[in-house]
Amino acid sequence: MRLLYSFLLGVFLSFSSFAHDMTPTYPKLELSYMEGLLVTELEVFNKRNDVKYYEVGVFTKDWEPVPFVTSFKIFKLEYLERVRFSVYIRDVDKDRALYICSKSRTREEPGASTQISSTICSKIVKDDLWVD
Repeated sequence: MRLLYSFLLGVFLSFSSFAHDMTPTYPKLELSYMEGLLVTELEVFNKRNDVKYYEVGVFTKDWEPVPFVTSFKIFKLEYLERVRFSVYIRDVDKDRALYICSKSRTREEPGASTQISSTICSKIVKDDLWVD
């Protein structure tokens, strides 16, 4: 039994190396300088030396995509680098948008072993912007 616990602990600890960070965890949408758009700022930190590309997406509570605008939906990020970016969501979509996610994009190469993809999501904070 002790061997099993040691094995499971090793497996769980190794998974932490297959992740990246996205902050803040609970972003808040604020009024943008552009009419009809709300904005929030996020930051992604690449802790994976095997991944250089990440994709951003905005989703509903049922994981349906929500239209959004950002400087780049797929971006290159070297190991141990950070990127800060803004996400713009239409005012008409503010009630539907719940998650902003970043997903690692792995390259498929012939003969390469399967790589693990990581997805990190931040939950949008609903506040006084939603009072009509």
